[in-house]
Amino acid sequence: MFITFAEYRISPEFQEQYEAATKLLLKETEGVELYEGTDQPGLFVEIWRAADVAQAERIKKERCSERSSWAVLTPMILGGSAKLHVWTFQPAHSPS
Repeated sequence: MFITFAEYRISPEFQEQYEAATKLLLKETEGVELYEGTDQPGLFVEIWRAADVAQAERIKKERCSERSSWAVLTPMILGGSAKLHVWTFQPAHSPS
């Protein structure tokens, strides 16, 4: 199991628009979870699950692409696409 993790901050003036857009995106997209920071309101993370590193990298490439359905969120991000941070993670330890 691999995780592609996207992190960004939404401009306060776009909060309602962001909530409406992500509600639709989450209905249309499988394998993604969305969280907002409790200590930092407006800071969001997306967690995309992947079976292997190749799938995780495809998710990362697609999420960063302007053709992604999720790209509709980019203008709402403080700092735009330069502040959309996306990483891939693997398990730190193999299950015993």
